[in-house]
Amino acid sequence: MEAARISIIIPVLNEAANTIRSTLASVQNVKNVEVIVVDGGSQNETVVLVQSWGVKVLSSAAGRACQMNAGATAATGDILLFLHADTSLPLGFEKLVPLTLAQSGTVAGAFELKINSPMRSLRLVEKMVNWRSRFLSLPYGDQAIFLKASVFHDIGGFPDLPIMEDFELIRCLRRLGRIAIVPTPVLTSARRWHKLGVLKTTLINQIVILGYFLGVPSSHLVKFYRPKK
Repeated sequence: MEAARISIIIPVLNEAANTIRSTLASVQNVKNVEVIVVDGGSQNETVVLVQSWGVKVLSSAAGRACQMNAGATAATGDILLFLHADTSLPLGFEKLVPLTLAQSGTVAGAFELKINSPMRSLRLVEKMVNWRSRFLSLPYGDQAIFLKASVFHDIGGFPDLPIMEDFELIRCLRRLGRIAIVPTPVLTSARRWHKLGVLKTTLINQIVILGYFLGVPSSHLVKFYRPKK
């Protein structure tokens, strides 16, 4: 049987000075893998940098949901994997992903999370994230969510939200089947925790989630989560 083809979709915006190189390195020269980067209007050298790696670049309106949906529309793979620009996939992911989706009753999956920092407080954050993912079946986008392309298109893709689009996608998928968590972690940048501090970042994250549950418009939540400089 022919191996399933994986399309990796990476939304970017002004990532040239950040960790996009490590992200691209983690998906280079892997068989049966297609990489699609979707740029949301970068004002630096992001697009040139990505193209220098020989990666296909698309353009769309800014916003993760919009960018990832655009990438999914152009993808040719049997499986879609949505990867943040500051997150690297583990070695052998191309085998782990289809094996995970082949498990009985599984509709989607994601990886455990490891944060690229020696800060001891972030070890607790990792434990909390991985506990939530495994026991509540609620991984977030920085854990590289993946699912069959057919399922993604059947449910209409990511909802058109400026924030919490990953949360809503997973809530929809949980109604259809099991969300499996791969015990091998992805490695994500600690840049937001380093910039704002672990306590403040965690507090902001929880306030946004609570606000979303309470019906606060996502347009307000995104301004709180990503205030303009």
